[in-house]
Amino acid sequence: MPEQRRGLLLGMAAYGLWGGFPLYWPLLEPAGAVEILAHRILWSMVTMGLLVVVFRRTTQLRAILADRRTFLLLAAAALIITVNWATYIYGVNNERVVETSLGYFINPLVTVLMGVVILGERLRPLQWGALGIASLAVVVLTVDYGRLPWIALVLAFSFGTYGLLKKTANVGAVESLAVETTVVAPLAAAYLGWLIASGASSFGSEGAGHALLLASTGIVTAIPLICFGAAATRVSMTTLGLLQYLAPVLQFALGVFVLDEAMPASRWIGFVLVWVALVIFTVEATNHHRRQLRLTVHASAAA
Repeated sequence: MPEQRRGLLLGMAAYGLWGGFPLYWPLLEPAGAVEILAHRILWSMVTMGLLVVVFRRTTQLRAILADRRTFLLLAAAALIITVNWATYIYGVNNERVVETSLGYFINPLVTVLMGVVILGERLRPLQWGALGIASLAVVVLTVDYGRLPWIALVLAFSFGTYGLLKKTANVGAVESLAVETTVVAPLAAAYLGWLIASGASSFGSEGAGHALLLASTGIVTAIPLICFGAAATRVSMTTLGLLQYLAPVLQFALGVFVLDEAMPASRWIGFVLVWVALVIFTVEATNHHRRQLRLTVHASAAA
């Protein structure tokens, strides 16, 4: 199989698994969102620690721990992704899957906005237009929900911030997540210890099957991450950027057609505005990338 096709399939597997998460987290009930989060952190730490050994990343891991700046960036990323995971699990287990999908639909636009505000980047006119339409969509959805779509906004901004921190740290996915989960593991362990001491823990009290499902959170976290990492080295950034929409599309479809979440006309209008903004943003970014490549080719030929 050609490497590019293999990368495409691996990317589809990664985003497909992330898109199917709304079917997985409810299986862990009656555990609450915070208990599920704590188990996910601890079992992910164990899983990623094993992967560091299997993939022989111990040297890279020691380098991260020795570099104070990189470690602090990943520690901050750990806190941010914890907020992201908690919000997502809460949304899914409280029948707000459609709103969680909105968060990942608008994430690329939020990332661009953060580039302007934090990094001082300049946007092209069509990018401003896409952001304007997305902002209008948030207003429409706020009126529809009767509140800000806070789950979507927290997911989008937390994941955008997490991406910025990870890009700045610039280290491998396996060893970085191993560090991140280790940073927040003491808090997770303390919370689970308190649950056990108070008799409120569902781990072990709901049967072996439930305990195994909670333990599987580490593997469920690791598999799509490994697929994504393998895809990123085999396909172009343009292809990877388009694949990222697969997860929210699947989440939205599950929320509407499988979980029967309400979608009144006003909510459809808000989502359509978001999709229009994404089409403008994606087409403009693709065309700009092609123009830059042509300019590079012409410059090289002229030289």
